[in-house]
Amino acid sequence: MTATVTPDNVARARPVSVARGYRFELVKLVSQWRIRLLVLACWIAPALFVAAVSRQSTLPVDTLFGRWMHATGWAGPLVMLGFAGSWALPLLTSVVAGDVFASEDRLGTWRHLLVVVRSPRRIFAAKALASLTVLLLLVAGLACSSTAGGLLAVGNQPLVGLDGHLLTPADAAAKVLLAWVCVLAPTLALAGIGLLGSVALGRSPMGLLLPAGVALAMQLAQMMPLPAAVRLALPSYAFIAWNGLFTGPAQLGPLLIGIVVSLVWAVLSTAPAYLLFVRRDFTNAAYDGSGRRAVIGALPPAGVVALTAAVVAATTGATGSGVEQDKVQRSLATAFAHLYRMQTKQLNRPDVTEAQLRVTATCNKGSIRVAAEGPGNDWRCVVSWHLPGVEAAGTAIYQLDVTPDGRFMADGDGPKEVNGYFLVRTPTGDAPNPLWQFDGNVELLRPSEE
Repeated sequence: MTATVTPDNVARARPVSVARGYRFELVKLVSQWRIRLLVLACWIAPALFVAAVSRQSTLPVDTLFGRWMHATGWAGPLVMLGFAGSWALPLLTSVVAGDVFASEDRLGTWRHLLVVVRSPRRIFAAKALASLTVLLLLVAGLACSSTAGGLLAVGNQPLVGLDGHLLTPADAAAKVLLAWVCVLAPTLALAGIGLLGSVALGRSPMGLLLPAGVALAMQLAQMMPLPAAVRLALPSYAFIAWNGLFTGPAQLGPLLIGIVVSLVWAVLSTAPAYLLFVRRDFTNAAYDGSGRRAVIGALPPAGVVALTAAVVAATTGATGSGVEQDKVQRSLATAFAHLYRMQTKQLNRPDVTEAQLRVTATCNKGSIRVAAEGPGNDWRCVVSWHLPGVEAAGTAIYQLDVTPDGRFMADGDGPKEVNGYFLVRTPTGDAPNPLWQFDGNVELLRPSEE
């Protein structure tokens, strides 16, 4: 007698669920010693750094909000955010997302993983979600640790915005949190690039370096005098566009464009990685990446840059650098008016309003023969204001260093009673002079005439 095996008697092997695969991949990631060190560093090092710098006699005044680290604890996480967007987050993304698939190639464990999970699609989803979870944990550590260090070292004090207006501690806390949330979008874009490099380049170390290399290239592009439309078409702009949250009113246009561009980059980078992974021949033990297909996968993000630049230029009229004379003058006058009122309170003088001051600024680039537009450190401005009951107008001179992304640092050049010294003598002792040096921001997309 022979036994007949029917389909009903055969136990069907079902693929492991994404949730179980996700837990397995997350455990694998956090069990690696380098990931544990990164998590520990992100949750401890920023607090120590911010607390130590806040206690120093010299501050990183060349960093956004660095000059206010003595005055409020909310400046520390913003200084850390500027550093993280330039260096820390691209490197963290490379280590986590850039190696999540390549590590299986180096160890030769794909066959074992496929036997257990039985679905390349679910393996990809589990690995991608696990790497994003670790990245969120690292970003949360940077934000929470730097905030705790600043508040413990300095205290919960008001924060001076980029246009000179004073933010209450509650308002500063909300905007600091929102700024950190906003940089998650460009981090996701770099994570998508890391997944693509890890899948396409196999065990090659180039996959590990791809997110950091792309971030460095985009950072160098942001330092060049590119048109504003092209600048906003790069996801790296979202790493610096959060500074628009700290002006009144908030400059949300560039920030929203940067977030949308970053999310599109994240999708268009992850999709080719997924397609390459599910179509891969896992029976080939000599597989060493799909470099040519990776180049093809990089074409959609490049097309997004061109399309976004064209759309931004057409809808906003931004054709040049965005740094124009009228914008610089208006931003400088607004910041000076707010900071002048702050200095008035420090010196215990009668309070005045911005309407009473009627602050104006006249700026050029050192000569009437040179067009007053574009970034550079050769901007020279004369600020004028009026006091109630005083016929003569007050004037002050500033040298401006305007960066391509619209940030400027104003350095006072007299008179000494207003902005000539870095300290002012107040009834309670010497205090930092808010008008000596201060930062400001020019919105690149705002029309030059209102």
